[in-house]
Parts: sequence; structure tokens; C-alpha cells
Amino acid sequence: MLKILMSVLMFFSTAAGFYDFKVESIDGSTIDLAKYKGKKILVVNTASMCGNTPQYAELEALYKKYEKNLVIIGFPANNFGSQEPGSNAEIKAFCTKEYAVTFPMAAKVSVKGNDMHPLYQWLTAQAKEKHFTPEEVTWNFQKYLIDEKGNLVAVFKPKTSVNSPEVIAAIEKK
Repeated sequence: MLKILMSVLMFFSTAAGFYDFKVESIDGSTIDLAKYKGKKILVVNTASMCGNTPQYAELEALYKKYEKNLVIIGFPANNFGSQEPGSNAEIKAFCTKEYAVTFPMAAKVSVKGNDMHPLYQWLTAQAKEKHFTPEEVTWNFQKYLIDEKGNLVAVFKPKTSVNSPEVIAAIEKK
């Protein structure tokens, strides 16, 4: 019975489109992804106590550089090594103080396991369907690029810099 329920839930999470999702923001308001139609969106699971945390600076610089055509949305998650133990308020304060983050940040979510957020269920299902590597979230700062029409077009490994030629080419691709 549980397998059937999980299959039904996976069907509905993959049947939904990217713009159908609304997520809680780090400050308790709602981020309606449909608001970003016509822009590329980089979805990144983040953590404040990870070796990859300095990527916040690169993400913020990229956001400022491409803000007319690109939105970055950070999703704090504590799934890897308990590297995001803080509350939403603590995470927001850290991101603001240490990295002057201005791009949208979602409330803390789970990006793997039985409590995986529905958006991440959709992202990983799309990655599997399109044979992107990695298919599953493997660590903090994995990046998913959504095109202007709401399609997943690339997945970048956690250590991949957003300044790398492959990321820039995907963002600039018409």
C-alpha cells in the first residue's frame, strides 16, 4: 500500500509543472515560481556550515550580473552532515551578514529522503527523465537550471562554480 501511495505522490509531483509550485520564503511569505516566467531560474540547495558555503558570494555576484534574465533561489537544507542546523531567522541573518545575499531564499527544506520537498521531488524526477547527472541531490550547493519556459535544462554538481564556462554558457543560451 505504501508503495502505491508513493507512486501516486511521485506521479502528481512530476505531473505538475515548475510554475505550479509555491514555496515558503525564509521570512515566511510565499515565493510563487510562476512570478518568474520568462526568466531562467537557478535552484540551489544551500548550507551555512559547508565547505561550499563561500559559493554564496559567487551566487550573489551572478545574480547581480544577470538579474534581468536570471533568478537564483536558495533552498537551505540540513540533509548533508547537519551543515544547516539553524532556524530560518538564523540562516537569513547569516546570509545577509556574511554574504550580503539579496536573491530569494526559501524556508529550510529537505532535499532528499522521505520528507523531500515536492519541488525537489519534481527536480530529481525531471533529472532522471532527462538523464542528467547527478539525478539525485548529492550534496549542498547542487544547482538546477530552469529555462524561461519552466523546463529543467541542466544540473550542476555541488562543487561546480557558477562562474564555470558550462554554467555561464547554459545561462546565456537563447
